[in-house]
This record gives sequence, C-alpha cells and structure tokens, in this order.
Amino acid sequence: MQNSEPPVRRRIRVTGVVQGVGFRPFVYKLALTHELTGWVLNDPEGVLIEVTGRAGALRRFGAELTTGAPPQARVDEVLVTELPGLDPQADGFTIRESTHEGRRVTVVPPDAHVCADCLAELRDPADRRYRYPFINCTNCGPRYSIVRQLPYDRAQTTMAAFTMCGPCGREYRDPLDRRYHAQPNACPACGPRLLLADPDGGRWDGEDALAGAARALAAGRIVAVKSVGGFHLAVDARNPEAVARLRARKRRDSKPFAVLARDLATVAGFADFDPAEAELLESSARPIVLVRKRAGGLPETVAPRNPNLGVMLPSAPQHHLLVDREDLDALVMTSGNVSGYPIAYRNEDALAQLFGIADLILFNDREIETRVDDSLVRYSAHPELDRPVVSFLRRARGYAPYPVEVGVELAPLVAYGAELKTTVALAGGTRVYLSQHIGDLKNDETFESHRETARHLAALHELTPRHAAVDLHPQFRATRFALAEQGGAFGRVLQVQHHHAHMASCMAENRLTGRTLGVVFDGAGYGVDGTTWGGEFLLGTYREVRRAAHLRPVPLLGGDRAVKEPVRTGFALALDALDGDTAAVVAAFPVLELLDEQQRHVFGAMARRGINAPLASSMGRLFDGVAALLGVTTHAEYEAQGPIELEGLLGRDLAMSAPAERYRFGCEDTAEVPEIDPRPVVRAVAADLAAGVDTATVARRFHSAVVDMVVDRCRAIAAAEGGTRQVVLSGGVFLNEFLLVNCLVELGRAGFDAYCHRQVPTNDGGIALGQVMVADAMLADPRTEGPGR
Repeated sequence: MQNSEPPVRRRIRVTGVVQGVGFRPFVYKLALTHELTGWVLNDPEGVLIEVTGRAGALRRFGAELTTGAPPQARVDEVLVTELPGLDPQADGFTIRESTHEGRRVTVVPPDAHVCADCLAELRDPADRRYRYPFINCTNCGPRYSIVRQLPYDRAQTTMAAFTMCGPCGREYRDPLDRRYHAQPNACPACGPRLLLADPDGGRWDGEDALAGAARALAAGRIVAVKSVGGFHLAVDARNPEAVARLRARKRRDSKPFAVLARDLATVAGFADFDPAEAELLESSARPIVLVRKRAGGLPETVAPRNPNLGVMLPSAPQHHLLVDREDLDALVMTSGNVSGYPIAYRNEDALAQLFGIADLILFNDREIETRVDDSLVRYSAHPELDRPVVSFLRRARGYAPYPVEVGVELAPLVAYGAELKTTVALAGGTRVYLSQHIGDLKNDETFESHRETARHLAALHELTPRHAAVDLHPQFRATRFALAEQGGAFGRVLQVQHHHAHMASCMAENRLTGRTLGVVFDGAGYGVDGTTWGGEFLLGTYREVRRAAHLRPVPLLGGDRAVKEPVRTGFALALDALDGDTAAVVAAFPVLELLDEQQRHVFGAMARRGINAPLASSMGRLFDGVAALLGVTTHAEYEAQGPIELEGLLGRDLAMSAPAERYRFGCEDTAEVPEIDPRPVVRAVAADLAAGVDTATVARRFHSAVVDMVVDRCRAIAAAEGGTRQVVLSGGVFLNEFLLVNCLVELGRAGFDAYCHRQVPTNDGGIALGQVMVADAMLADPRTEGPGR
C-alpha cells in the first residue's frame, strides 16, 4: 500500500562538536537512506539542515542525528522548526558551501587519534597511503592544533599550504567518501613529509627519516619527535641507560616520565589496569592514564618511588610506525622542552633548542597553529561511590577546547587563571571555553603563549571580552598585565581570591547554586588578609565567601626555599609541636640530623622570631612537612614531590586505617575563625616512629586523619550554619586519590552531598573557570565597585 502521509518540511539546527568530524556527509547519507530532500551546511553556529519528507521518515532521521552520529561528533542540542509549504526547488539532497555570517557558537573539535580504518590502510602494502605518517579522514586526525579560524575549512587551517592531488581532491569532494571534506586530507604525493635532522646539519626525509629515527631509538639514543601538538623527547623505555641519559640531559632526576606503548598487550606486560582504564587508553583522545606499575616490568628509573606509571597509546600515525618495530614497543615520551619553558612546537624553535638534549630531531613540514600538550587523567573507583571519578591532572590534547556548560548567561569575560599550571577561560553565552594546559608563567615565552592562547580562543569563537578576571595576588604576571589594561582593553578587572576561584570552579562544573561549603586544600594562595592560605574551609556563594575554618599556620623557613627543601617545613612543624625544643625535635625525628647544628640553630631562630619565615595555612606544606619528617622526601626536585611520594607508600590501596589507630587533629573552636591544629598529629607520628611503626603505616594513619578532620569540620560548620549540606572539594591536594575518594565516601556517609572535579583539573588548571563565575557574580551585584575586590 502506498504511504498516504503528506510530506512535511523542517529546519534542524544541530550544535556541539559537529564540524570537522564528518557530520555533513553523515547527514547526507542519512537523508538518502530515508528518501528525504533538502540540504545541509556548516555555519558559525554549527550544522544547519533543511529537509522534506514523510513525517515518519523525518522522525527516524531526527532521532538518528544523535544516536548514529560520527565517532568524533558530540551533539549538544537538536532544535527542530516546522516550515510552511514545500521547497519548490527541492531536488534530491545536497551539501551546500559553508556560510560565515552570524555569531559563532560552534565548537572546535579536539585532535583525535587515527581511526581503525586509517590504521588498516596505514598497514596495507597495497594502499596508496601505506606507511604514510599523516594519514587521516573525517573520523580522525588533527583539528584544534591546526585550525586558525572557524568555520573549520581547509583554507582556515595550516593545511592550506598543501594543494591536494587529483585522487585526494576526488575523495574530498565525494559526499559518500570517508574523506569528504576531511580538511587535513593528504597523501605522499601532495601532503606533509617527515624530516630528520642531526646537529651537524644532516637531513633525511620520508621513509629514510622514519627508519633513521627508529634505529636511533633502538640503539639507545634520544630523539625529539614532533607530534600532533608539539615535540616530545623519546627514548627506549626498556633501556635503563637511555632513560638515565635523558634524565641527565634534561636535568630531571626524579619526576616520573610518561610511556607510550604499542598496544594494550604491551601495557599489560608492565602495568595492571581495569577495563575502564583500557577504555580511556584506547579512546580517541588518547590521554596519558595513570595505571598501576607492575614490579619488574620497566626500569624503576622511568617512575622512581611511585606506584603508578603514566601510560598512553599512540596518538598519531607516526607513533604507530615507530613502535611497530619488533624491538621497540615502549618509548618514554616526555615534553620536548628545556626545563622551565613550554614545549617546543615550531620547527625552528625545536632545531634551535632541543639539540642540547636530543641526538636527532624527527619533525615535519606541517605547521602547528596551537601548542597542545598531552592530557593526563586518572580513573578512581570505590564500591560506595555512585560512579567512578575520572580526574584530570592536566587537560589538553583530545579534550581542549571543549567548553564547560554552566547553565546561566555570563558576562563577556576573559579569565587569566593563576601563576602555575595555568589555563585561560573565555565566557560565551552559557559556556566557558577553557584552554588547554599552558604551564607556569615563569618566563616570557610561557607568558606570551598564555596571552596568545587567550587571543586565539577569542578569535575562534568571535568573543570580545569586555572585562577580565585575575588572581588576587598583586605580583602575578597575569594580574599585573590585566590591571595595566584596565580602562583600555578591559572596562573592569576583577580580582578573585585564589581559593574562592577553586571552590567556584567545582560548583560551576557541577552546576551548583546557593550556599556551599568549599573544602579547598592546596600549596599556596594569596589570602584576603595578605597572608598565604592553603588549608581552607570556605562558606558562601559565587558572589562572596568567608573563612569558616583553616589550618593552623606554619612558618615557611626561608619563604619559597621551603617548597624546594621540605625538610625546613618538617623542622618547623616539629618545633611547633614539641614546644620549641630543638633537641627533642631531633630526637623525635632522626631525619633532622641531616641538618647540621648551625642550620638547626638558624632555623629555630627564624621560626621563633618570624625572620624570613612567612606563615602559611597550607595543607600542601603540611603534607610536605610530614613527608620530610618520615624521611620520604627532604628535598624536592619537582612540585608536590613529597606529597606524591608519601601517597605512593599507600600503593593505591584506598583502605582507611583502623579507627583506633588514626591520628586526630585538634581544633581551636573558640577563635573567631576556628583553627585546625596539626600538632597532635605530629606528636603521634613521632610516637609511632619511636615505637618502630613502619613508614607506610604511618602514612596511611596520617592520610586517614586528614579525611576524618574534613568530615568532622564539615559537620561542625553545618551545625553552626543552619545545616549546609552541599560540599565541594577542590585544590591541588585533592589530586591525592586516597584523600579525594575517601572524603567523597565519608562525607556521603555523614549525610553531605559531596562534589569533586570531573571536567577540569582540581589544581590550578581549573582556576580560570572559577574566576569567570566569581567575576560574573560580582559584575551582577551593584555592591561591587571599582576595579574589583
């Protein structure tokens, strides 16, 4: 029987990651399948479709736009509008040219790993792209790292420098081909090529370059490798001498290296992982995933004194080609940079800088528009959590610049983040576009990258920020820069207290409103009283907070030197806990014998008199000090080494110590702001050491005590403040898996609704999101006057 349904006509708007991912050819094929007429195009808002057909067919078509979308697509919204009449010119279904007019709200797709179809072609000797290191299609390949402007068309990317050959052009123009409008589409005849250089001016290209690099790696040499978002420094991960050589040249004695493995079977030879971690490893984002180290699998020097290995699978075709060699299945892949500087991503910079470390440099002639580092994630599960936690330690390649949807219309703002591990964020409508990890603003190169990233994100999305949000610290480079621009580029510059921004960031990504209790633990942040904070319980909203409790301050002996030499903080903690008796301190903690008598005398005088010893209420420094007192880390090569190695003693076993064995913090509740006292914990640690209790047990008891203290303090604040039950956990200390998971579990048991970060890092990489939210609330409040707080 003939279908009697009259034809109807609809306009469909699809938003999200729908450009550069094969969405238009997907729509084209779907329309043909359902015998529909009309057209589809890209525009600055996303994908626009006009379609005519039977109502039933249109219903199925609309549903499949989401359920059958291409693998790299991420559909946020499908809006359908009924149109009157039929299109008299409708004849079949077509893909129209992109339009460039209107407000840009489409999302730039992140860079994606080579798909299974391309990988099969890469390994097929009969295919014209056999062993071609730049193979890609609409389902995979570079995106954010090469795009200059939106809409995402070839002319707007760094691939504009390469003219497609006849066969590539035919693929590009065929809507039924997997490479239809794949903007980086290329082949050996027309696309980018590999190049290999040595320090003496030697050059090789193509297969010779690849083979030369692989031979060098197998022989134990160091090769700088240009990847999707920048350069890596690579060595054979199974060669301890090569790993040691890389550590020596990079001046990186202890910080763990990441490892690139051929496949999951290779990873299984040196690490344990569960199916969820395998899924993360094999995802198109290809992040570094922290998995459990297996004893004897790789040299201990890859990740010394750490139960984890940071592992990733190949994220680019050339990675596959390097580790396909039989004797080269695992490579150390660490950031290609000189210590303290951002990763190199321009060929000229790599050739000028990296020969001080690398023996050879493997690069190519496709430019990178935007530097993008590797993402680093961790998967944590507990039987009492309603769902596992995937935490970002660094959010970059594969995830940036996907926005955070906050659900409220925001003022036009740019937020510059903090000074360390910084990112930038721009507000656009109800979205916050958070950049990739940029790094520490210690030098001009990183600071320029910071500013350029802000400009690039704004240009991509046609955002014109009228105001800026910055940290409260008056000496931060970004703060000084923005304040200098006030009245010019920015109408208002709003300074946001560091820990308030942490708290607001966690609230925003969980779409929380109303009065909230923020537990914010980190290393250091500038407080509203001009002192250093870092062990904070804050109560309030996006607009304003107040301190509800904080950790008892400890003097930082020598200021910033205490961060590099945690033994100083350990000494100060012990001195405070043992009534200033230097002899008792050394007797209780034998590791302090490392300090000679003059150092002990000087440090004691500094602590008692406050000479070059600023006070800090920092949970990060407390972890530093305990790690030092236990002899775990007395001197730190990298940030948070002490806390990381202290947690490492737990072996990723999340079990709390027995209640009767846990240490207990004190609390001065009569103070105007209750002060949490770590001195009873330090004395209990000394007693356990005297009794011969092993270091790992002491570490577990200490971690468990911190969890108990968080729950106890939240209970006390809730009781005093009318039953506040909404709690957020933020700050770099909550990168500690034991602390994060057990706080979530124990707060839940205590009746709290506890939230953590899942979309952005809990460390300073998430600060910019919180700055946007606080500054927006301040701008909306008529009580906010002048330049900010």
